Amino acid sequence: MDARAVTDRVAGGQVESTYAWLRLVASTGLSTVGGVGMWSFVVALPAVQADFGLGRGEASLPFTAVMMGFGLGAMAIGRLVDRFGVFFPLVGAAVALGVGYIAAGHAANVWQLALAHGAIGLGSSAPFGPLVADLSRWFSRRRGIAVAICSSGNSLAGVIWPPLVEHLVATTGWRAMHIGVGIACTAIMLPLALALRRPAPTERSLAERAAAAQAQDALGLSPAALTALLCVAGVACCAAMAMPQVHLVAYCGDLGYGVARGAEMLSLMLGCSLISRIACGFIADRIGGVATLLISATLQALGLLLYIGFDGLTSLYVISALFGLFQGGLIPTYAVIVREYFPPAEAGFRLGTILMATVIGMAVGGWMSGAIFDLTGSYHAAFVAGLLWNLLTISIAAWIILRRERRLAMA
Repeated sequence: MDARAVTDRVAGGQVESTYAWLRLVASTGLSTVGGVGMWSFVVALPAVQADFGLGRGEASLPFTAVMMGFGLGAMAIGRLVDRFGVFFPLVGAAVALGVGYIAAGHAANVWQLALAHGAIGLGSSAPFGPLVADLSRWFSRRRGIAVAICSSGNSLAGVIWPPLVEHLVATTGWRAMHIGVGIACTAIMLPLALALRRPAPTERSLAERAAAAQAQDALGLSPAALTALLCVAGVACCAAMAMPQVHLVAYCGDLGYGVARGAEMLSLMLGCSLISRIACGFIADRIGGVATLLISATLQALGLLLYIGFDGLTSLYVISALFGLFQGGLIPTYAVIVREYFPPAEAGFRLGTILMATVIGMAVGGWMSGAIFDLTGSYHAAFVAGLLWNLLTISIAAWIILRRERRLAMA
């Protein structure tokens, strides 16, 4: 039995114990419920626009507020989780979601609606990055798969919530939908959060801190420099990812296939991303986070190349499924990298900072793709731009691996 297994057993069965796996189930449920904030307004936007008599740009302000709240919340709440544990931040997130949704249902204008959605974005951030960072402290040998399963809750939310929200908007109106979702989120998340009251195990903290210091020493980069590099990689990979995810429905409409076909392709992509998240978790447990990031980014670049080369209806269905399989593991891989190179006490803040960068990447990529389309009248140039962004992520991952191997060889 190796030393790490012995340490896990001595830790009283906490690390990778039955409770740890039950905690994974509760965390995945929290991620699925809390992930509604990322998807609900996209569905409600047409009804809100018609009700307030707004242009499409003004009507999109609440979604922008969601993304800003999510990005800032991932970093700020990550810091709180590092210091106080995950329970109280999750309780605050459940309350923020409830208050935000109920306030949105009573908003008198789009600015009040945007402010309410800022609170919704803040609440949705806690059950993603900060929760994943906390969960990673309960696993060692199977950390990659545990992180992948938990983070898949956010993608699962994208499969479950949009049709439910659409039904509620159609039958009760967008205001009643917001109020109902807010009540449901608080009612479901608070009991689930109670399952996470136990503090993270500390027996392995010293060993993991030493391992992280050794990994940083082998790389020869300061914590700030490595965080900055990973943030750039996160911006780049998500700017590339945003091209198909944000514009696939419109792209299918332009090709004459109809927006319904595009929506089907998007659902297929998100469904396939669930599979790749789990697969990348297994891979990361065996070859490490940075190598998994390199493989995932390379495969995502291949997916973008396929979008450039083929635009037939059947081809787009196949490519969208492949793209979901290729890109789904990118985001949870950053959680694995953080745990490999940073001590447990910094995991929430470091991962939250990187996730904020990925949100910026999605926002930049979505806007840039639309701007390129306006300039060229085609999405082909936007796909090429996405490919260039992706090459930046590949270059960073490859450079980190080569630098580490070179320094180890010299030592």
